[in-house]
Amino acid sequence: MPAPFQCSLVTPECAVLETEATYAEVPAHDGQVGIMHDRAPLIVKLGVGKLSLKAAEGEEQHFVIDGGFAEMIDNKLSVLTDQAVAIEDIDLDDAKAALAEAQALQPATEELYTKRQHDMALAKALIELSQKH
Repeated sequence: MPAPFQCSLVTPECAVLETEATYAEVPAHDGQVGIMHDRAPLIVKLGVGKLSLKAAEGEEQHFVIDGGFAEMIDNKLSVLTDQAVAIEDIDLDDAKAALAEAQALQPATEELYTKRQHDMALAKALIELSQKH
């Protein structure tokens, strides 16, 4: 069995999770990054996407996270994000409505275009995770 490491998931509102994990997969801004015990130190900018954790007992946990940063140092993974939604808290109808609303937006400025892209990515990640699990 792989050796565990400490994992913390924190948003501005609260500490979402504090657990031991044997594997984590985080959504870096440029693709997924896998993390295991004794990984070289890492700091990575996060994008919108799925965070997966495999607990020391074998249980898996999945979240959709919204940007932030992850740091792995001395077998402690810290994930700081604006938002973390556990799979069991996803409302599929709300996510589909948010996607439709974002797709319907006609951005007149670069700022609105960026917001539209972000909102679409978040809604798609919520829908995808909800439908896979």
